[in-house]
Amino acid sequence: MLDFSTMIYRVPALLFAISIHEYAHAQCAENMGDPTPRYLGRLTFNPFAHLDILGAILLVICGFGWAKPVAINPNNFRNRREGMIKVSLAGPAANLFLCFLAALTSVLLAKFGLLSVGVTKFLLWMQLYNVWFAFFNLIPIPPLDGSKLLAELLPPKQAYQFENFVGQYGFYILIALVFTGIIGMIINPLAQMYMTLVSAILGIFF
Repeated sequence: MLDFSTMIYRVPALLFAISIHEYAHAQCAENMGDPTPRYLGRLTFNPFAHLDILGAILLVICGFGWAKPVAINPNNFRNRREGMIKVSLAGPAANLFLCFLAALTSVLLAKFGLLSVGVTKFLLWMQLYNVWFAFFNLIPIPPLDGSKLLAELLPPKQAYQFENFVGQYGFYILIALVFTGIIGMIINPLAQMYMTLVSAILGIFF
């Protein structure tokens, strides 16, 4: 059952995760020579510019969801393949960095005795949402970032066949994976590995 008492911490954490993810895509596209996200108003940290209502609801309820994809024009990239790979990785990478930053902030505040219960809960949800959002988006099913990476790594013929077949049913496949719990079986071990790595790195310095 959904615990509404945690919404005061979960909603801001969710909006941070969505904003940093989509802004990273937009900024990377801009850096690679494509101004499309800027023209469409996506080069911003404003979460309402990136929010997909259904994806946000699923992320709150199930822990897995998505934001409104950033439109890009790969023809504007100085190097199309490099641009697609970097833009696709930018969002998940930004989420993993924000997860690390939240963990670091928690450790520093605790060290100086400034960590309250509310801040602890918020920073915990920041870590959880960002690490889940990162690995969820790396799943190679359209329209997630992982499918765009796979399209660039596969030979052109196989990439076309994959997109043509899986692309038609990507949304339904994702919904099925979420509600059957298979997504959790895929992502939870990866998230735990990353959080263990973060703890180990912070443990060296603190």
